[in-house]
Amino acid sequence: MTKYFKRSLIFLAFIFTIQNSYSQLGISHEIGVFVGSVAFKSDFGVRNDFGTNAGNTGIALGIVHYINFAYRADCNCYSTDTYFNDHFKLRSEISWNKTELEHIGEWVDNSRQSEEANQLRAHTGEAQNWDIGMQLEYFPLSIRAFSAGVYSFAPFIAAGAHLVSYQPNVKTTFGDGNVNNNDNFYNFWDDVANGEPFVSVDGGSTWSFVASIGTRYKLSILSDLFVELRGQYYFNDFIDGLNHNLPSNKDNDWNVWLNFGYIYYLD
Repeated sequence: MTKYFKRSLIFLAFIFTIQNSYSQLGISHEIGVFVGSVAFKSDFGVRNDFGTNAGNTGIALGIVHYINFAYRADCNCYSTDTYFNDHFKLRSEISWNKTELEHIGEWVDNSRQSEEANQLRAHTGEAQNWDIGMQLEYFPLSIRAFSAGVYSFAPFIAAGAHLVSYQPNVKTTFGDGNVNNNDNFYNFWDDVANGEPFVSVDGGSTWSFVASIGTRYKLSILSDLFVELRGQYYFNDFIDGLNHNLPSNKDNDWNVWLNFGYIYYLD
């Protein structure tokens, strides 16, 4: 986690340098915060099961910064009228999300009283992640017109990359409760593991791809509300502390965010 904060400070210093450079060019800035819900799509539960998707949900918090190319802070005027300036914003973000995980679905149904079912019921986890990264947001409608109040809503789509610091937590109440004892976990995972670990409490860092769709709502001349639906795909499968080799484990971990936020325009 210390390494993550060092990286964050370096990243923020980099952003600050960029901001100063852009400010000299007359680019303006926006800051905001958001809170949201995260549906974690991991190796817990049953693939494509509604109960799993609805049950393994958590919370997200974040701070965002936008570079607004359409408006010049140095003269309180609009910048050069180009398509890019009027339809794109660059977003940087620091965010945190946490999700409690459990096995949900047919394999832990009360009708199943096998050792394997009991192992799954006893196994829980937690995914806790810090994100830092950037997205390029595209607004089909004119940013200038939205800023002037011509439109109440400004829909957008976005894509980018986030560096993720992850710290999973693994628990089991089966057997002796030792997470390093494979006998305490689903027998079929051990059968196909070939000696490789399939549970881990080790933290680390990885990259992820993010893509969003959402809209802003003009609250006042200098403030907006926004809502977005975001998908995030991790380039690692141990974000949740579980990576088994059964055929059902076809993808790395990923999640879906639903965020609600507030944005303020800086002079």
